[in-house]
Amino acid sequence: MKKALMSGLLSMAALLSASPAWSSDWPMSPGDYWEMTGVRLKDGGALGYAKFLAGEWKANQEFAKSKGWIKGYAVLSNVYNRKGEPDLYLVTITDRLVTGAESEKRDDEYMAWKKKSTAQMQKESGDRLEIREIEGSQLLQELKFK
Repeated sequence: MKKALMSGLLSMAALLSASPAWSSDWPMSPGDYWEMTGVRLKDGGALGYAKFLAGEWKANQEFAKSKGWIKGYAVLSNVYNRKGEPDLYLVTITDRLVTGAESEKRDDEYMAWKKKSTAQMQKESGDRLEIREIEGSQLLQELKFK
């Protein structure tokens, strides 16, 4: 339900941000969406989180990519992070936002592939609180020059 609500909010945000500025004389056109999640690593947690990213997180992204749900993904290190900024950014790239119904269908396919319950995944996410903290997410849209 949380994902469906988020998808609905993202779709609404995209509609609200639609602008007549994308006319034929505008020098840019809207491109892919980049969802970036900021992660702050806790002392002593870098190796453990790197192993999670290289294992389970990467496998999840590869599954989504194989289904055509995302175009790509990356982990970016904030090399010169200032106080209060994340250490890492987890990035997924999509060409469009999904509808609520499509999001629910994807959730069902993912859960069947994952072979874990929601409760198990929630517990695992909570266990990672010892090594990292999610700082927040941003949804960015690439602007391409024509």
